[in-house]
Amino acid sequence: MKYLLILFFTCSFLFVNNSKAQSTPQDTSLRLVEKHDGTKYIAKIISDDGRELLLETEALGKLYLPKSEVKRISKIEDVGEIKDGEFREESPFTTRYAFTNNALPVRKRNHYAMINLFGPEVHFAASDRLNVGIMTSWIGSPLIAVGKYTIPTNNEKVNFSIGTMLGTSGYLNQFRGFGGLHWGTFTYGDRSNNISFSAGFGYFEGGGGNALVPGEYVGDSSVYTNSNGTTTTYYDYPYNIPRERRGNMFSAPIFSLAGIVQITSRASLFFDSMLAFGKRQVKSTQTSSTGGFDTPIVVTVIEVPTYTEEFMALYIMPGMRFQVNNNFAFQFSVAGVSAWQNDDVYSFPLPLASMLFKF
Repeated sequence: MKYLLILFFTCSFLFVNNSKAQSTPQDTSLRLVEKHDGTKYIAKIISDDGRELLLETEALGKLYLPKSEVKRISKIEDVGEIKDGEFREESPFTTRYAFTNNALPVRKRNHYAMINLFGPEVHFAASDRLNVGIMTSWIGSPLIAVGKYTIPTNNEKVNFSIGTMLGTSGYLNQFRGFGGLHWGTFTYGDRSNNISFSAGFGYFEGGGGNALVPGEYVGDSSVYTNSNGTTTTYYDYPYNIPRERRGNMFSAPIFSLAGIVQITSRASLFFDSMLAFGKRQVKSTQTSSTGGFDTPIVVTVIEVPTYTEEFMALYIMPGMRFQVNNNFAFQFSVAGVSAWQNDDVYSFPLPLASMLFKF
């Protein structure tokens, strides 16, 4: 009887464990396995005995890999990011174009910097939705603070974001200049292929200039005694006319259409643009003078009626980006700018070359 009980419990134990083994499905998710030397495999992990992994790859078939050679293993959530047998990992560079950005989020701790011909900029991912940064020129002025907050939806291909830029002229013009740009963005697509439309409002104050204060101003006079005892009166121009600083604010609604298309696992074509049209109120004064040789010089400063000056500007930036790896990319764009102000038209090239670094 004792032996029958032992046999019964042994069979029961084997049956239960075999049932658990059969009821636990094998994890067949695709993984990105990276070695310490940088080699990457897109594979399913068939087994893991603690010392080595048995991988099933599409390109090489099954292979054993010592775990001591493995740097990291990450699950591939979106198989659509696999292009030409290579997996394009989520990169912060995919959240922007040449100048504008899209509504896709910069994931937490995916900080990055961009260096171009005009100066550097650095962006920090505070969370999966919020990133902040700073932009400047190679002389450290002006200084611009930037921020973007992403608003995802239930559809992974539909995203919204709001952004802002606030800047100062810095030590140029004694910090008197300032400006801002505030916008919202709609993006449709994924990180490889997407299109974005943005709309916002921008303004810029260059710091103004000095203008004469309206009023009448009389110049000084001086009397000179001649050698024969007679006197001569000289009348001076009133050089001490007071001045006041006047603003010169530009403001305009701004629109942007941009997009990117991945053509290989490492190369993408992008298009960027901005259109601004607005106006500014121009205030000025007019000066006239009377008197001179034998009468005091009187200068009259009057206010000229304020008039509106309209302007429009358009820049178009087609370009190409090369994603060397997940931490580095470089891009260039052949761009042009056209501006219309009253009856004058100005056009000039504005090529850009940039390097992007993840840190």
